[in-house]
Amino acid sequence: MQEFVIEEPAPPPAQGEEQHLSLALANSAIVMPGGHTVDRLGTPAHTNRWLTERGLAPVDAGMLEMCAAQLRSLREQIRSLFASHAGGLPALPAALTAINDAMTRVPTAPLLRWDDKNGPYRATPHPTTEIVDHALAALAADAADLLTGPDAERLTACGSTPCNRYLLRHGRRQWCSTRCGDRARAARAYARRTQPKAE
Repeated sequence: MQEFVIEEPAPPPAQGEEQHLSLALANSAIVMPGGHTVDRLGTPAHTNRWLTERGLAPVDAGMLEMCAAQLRSLREQIRSLFASHAGGLPALPAALTAINDAMTRVPTAPLLRWDDKNGPYRATPHPTTEIVDHALAALAADAADLLTGPDAERLTACGSTPCNRYLLRHGRRQWCSTRCGDRARAARAYARRTQPKAE
């Protein structure tokens, strides 16, 4: 059984997370050395904080477990698509359906409204009950943009075991953080030292 740890210092954002919210979502459950997982969406309060830090929900949104579960579900579908893309494999139909459903759940065009004092104006509805739907739509649209845009060719999985994060490759860098790069280099050095010498 996998152990989930909620409070632990997060590693720095992986390359590309600041440009792509979907990459940050995919990396919100991090497998740490030793095999335990830090889940930034593990509770409704943590989910609310994660969304607030990214401008997707107000501080007082009052997330429920159902909301957190929806976000965790979308995370797994996005991770599936990223894994398929990075591995050169076909996408799972369920993952594509989940992304498309999330993107089409909310209106994309600002609706026409009328104010008796100032007259007509356009605004996107965003009542509290729809905060999660809007966040899911924004995250799904970002994943679609990432997978179909110029950054898609740079999307890769971290090359350090047991890390499960994704990043946008920059140059030859294959790791999501300095910590993972150091761990991968140490593992290679250890493997070289312990290999039997050819005679």
